[in-house]
Amino acid sequence: MNGLRRISLILVPLMMTLLSQAQIPGSNLRQRVFAVKADSIRLDTTSIIPQTFAIEGIPASDYRLDFINAILHWNNKPAADSVRITYRVFFYKLNPVAQRMRVDSVINGMSVAPYEFNNELSEDQKAIFNFGTLKAEGSFGRQIAFGNSQDAVLNSTLNLQLSGMLGDSIEIQAAITDNNIPIQPDGTTQQLNEFDQVFLQFKKKNWQLNLGDIDIRQNQSYFLNFYKRLQGVSFQTTNPIGKKIESKTLASGSIAKGKFTRNVIQALEGNQGPYRLAGANNEFFFIVLANTERVFVDGQLLQRGEDQDYVINYNTAEVTFTPKRMITKDSRIQIEFEYADRNFLNANFYVSEELDFNKKLKLRIGAFTNSDAKNSQINQVLDPGQKQFLANLGDSIQRAFYPSAAIDTFAAGKILYKKIYYNTPTGIDSFFQYSTDPSTAKYNLSFINVGFGKGNYVPDFNGANGKVYKFIPTVGNTRQGNYDAVTILVTPKKQQLISTGIDFIFDKRNNISVEGAYSNYDLNRFSNKDKANDAGYAFRINYKNETPFNNDTVKGWRLLNLINYEYTAKYFRPVERF
Repeated sequence: MNGLRRISLILVPLMMTLLSQAQIPGSNLRQRVFAVKADSIRLDTTSIIPQTFAIEGIPASDYRLDFINAILHWNNKPAADSVRITYRVFFYKLNPVAQRMRVDSVINGMSVAPYEFNNELSEDQKAIFNFGTLKAEGSFGRQIAFGNSQDAVLNSTLNLQLSGMLGDSIEIQAAITDNNIPIQPDGTTQQLNEFDQVFLQFKKKNWQLNLGDIDIRQNQSYFLNFYKRLQGVSFQTTNPIGKKIESKTLASGSIAKGKFTRNVIQALEGNQGPYRLAGANNEFFFIVLANTERVFVDGQLLQRGEDQDYVINYNTAEVTFTPKRMITKDSRIQIEFEYADRNFLNANFYVSEELDFNKKLKLRIGAFTNSDAKNSQINQVLDPGQKQFLANLGDSIQRAFYPSAAIDTFAAGKILYKKIYYNTPTGIDSFFQYSTDPSTAKYNLSFINVGFGKGNYVPDFNGANGKVYKFIPTVGNTRQGNYDAVTILVTPKKQQLISTGIDFIFDKRNNISVEGAYSNYDLNRFSNKDKANDAGYAFRINYKNETPFNNDTVKGWRLLNLINYEYTAKYFRPVERF
């Protein structure tokens, strides 16, 4: 026992001494000796707790500590070879960089990264496409997106510009831009860039061929004057057919991107907009084709842009005027535009020929046709009953309201109606009434504002989750509502116009121009009625005389005499304003 007591008396002080000099396992206390060599010392791999740092025999003014990165910087390096430092640490670093792999390894290992191609690259660079002698610039990309609550989505982009020579005589220009999510350009600037188009142009000495998204603007003829944005092909050529006779030919065939219409808007005092545009069939929800609009206020053509006269939202078909052009109740606003109309397949064909005889006499003829294919329906699908309804309607397309009552299954969130029969002086009639009874609420209706006194329904604000309409009985033969349970049917249309003209120059001071045109506009291709109102013609003659008061015809005074006569028949219909 005495031996054990003596061993314990020796071991206890020894263990206490060792514990005092070594850090306790699991403790954040650090006591270490560091050599003084460099201007800075990295103390630890974790961050140091502020106010726990101390150096034996060294004042705080001689050093600066970066607590986050655990780095000691000497302001005045001590003369001793080493120092003892005591501090406490966090068990983690406060600004760690977490990554599963290095960034450069991700970039270099991506197999679906966007490629940029340019056939002017050096030999040690590899291009994705090789176009030979053609100069090619652009980019090609594929993107894939997926998540835990969505399917995988593949996005693609292609931007390609080509220019150069095919062989030794044919010049090619191409711009191919394809995005699977097309973006409408913003109508707040004067210059617009197309985001999704395909355009190819082949040129030789006397001919030119355009393919893809093309624009055709014709202003040589007075009556046949138009601007169209199309998808198709156009060909033009200039050829001498005699010693002093030159022929110019233009032919195009395409699918129309949109339909042309004109709006006359009633201005409101002090209201700069937005003013909503309406389609040719009084539709309100459509997309305006970019850069096709022409806005006139009091007969003056305005400029688009935030710093100009107006801005336009092509997606919502709304025009807003800037403070530069103040709008009053007396302002006369007319807006011409093309909009996307996908009710029928619409095709355009245009051909023009001009003969020039020795720069003295010009003969020209042009023919234009725009037709809806009545048997090629796209968004609007007509059943035999609706086609017969339009056939009986004739050209009174403003009354193309077809009764609409679709049978639907009952659900708590739907607005459904029941059909009620009642006796009238003319016999048994019926109307629809909003109902929440599953046994009678069977009809899903769509209501359209047909004008006051032309409908049988008015809005009923009854607190339902949606718009509800109620029936108002007629008084005598007069309807009392402005809504009806109908849908507007769009008729297929056809427009044709032929124009011929002669320009003759007598001498430097006298010239005369004569032009005639014939138009045929069918409002309803389903109907054979009212055909006498489809055709019309127009005629114009213009004589110009210029007489100088002296021999100097450039700077001197001149007398300009104009004689102009124009006649347009009642049913003449031009392609656009002339």
